[in-house]
Amino acid sequence: MSVLELKNVSKSFGSGGGTTEVLRSVDLSLDEGEFVAVVGFSGSGKSTLVNLLSGLLFPNRGEVLFKGEKNVAAGPDRGVVFQNYSLLPWLSVYENIRLAVDQVFADQSVQERDQRVRHYVDMVSLTPAMAKKPHELSGGMRQRVSLARTLAMSPDVLLMDEPLGALDALTRAVLQDEIAKIWEQEKKTVLLVTNDVDEAILLADRIVPLKPGPSATLGKHFSVQLPRPRDRTALNHDAGFKELRNNVVNYLNTVRKESKTAQLEARQKPLPELPQLKPADLRAQ
Repeated sequence: MSVLELKNVSKSFGSGGGTTEVLRSVDLSLDEGEFVAVVGFSGSGKSTLVNLLSGLLFPNRGEVLFKGEKNVAAGPDRGVVFQNYSLLPWLSVYENIRLAVDQVFADQSVQERDQRVRHYVDMVSLTPAMAKKPHELSGGMRQRVSLARTLAMSPDVLLMDEPLGALDALTRAVLQDEIAKIWEQEKKTVLLVTNDVDEAILLADRIVPLKPGPSATLGKHFSVQLPRPRDRTALNHDAGFKELRNNVVNYLNTVRKESKTAQLEARQKPLPELPQLKPADLRAQ
């Protein structure tokens, strides 16, 4: 059953002659418990897509359906993990997570909320750093706090907007494994936005390319049939992984070339000729 849907969604910014259409006629459906990865190039509208799904933005055309309701505003039932951590610098790891828990679970006892915070801090392996402030943490640790804070709100859908993009390769690999393990435990409906094809294959059930913008739309869907749990070392020698990776990469390269060709043809299209004014016409004016 679909938990979150985009139906013929288009989104533009600006007004008049300065309007830019970022997404056009986007259709996407997330089934309960499914892990979907949207893969696309920089500037193609991936963050706009996440903001539409979360209810932080509303479409100019089309509908966003959450559990069958149209264009529902943002709430804790759709948790977002952002690229930039979004932590309050004057609060500790525990306090950053506790703040969100207190907002969502105000009806629970103090002890219940404390246990919830500690559970998710432990889940992301940050118990020893619970009292530290964000400036005392590495980038990978800050992203763990952001992930724990979102999970602690128990959202129905987890939306991740390139959460690992700013991390070094080793830290990124560790957090990829953490996300995979957490998904196995929580079975949340997840949408991950990434520009890393290997990351998408490692984590997702389905890969959906986002074509280059402006007026970006979704492309061909790729099903990931590789058995779980997935071991990154074993995948490097797996024929199915190699075939899927090549198919996704080749598709992305093809749509990028098509987009560049279309943009070049549009720029080379001759401008309409202006009518020639005669001297008599000028005198009349």
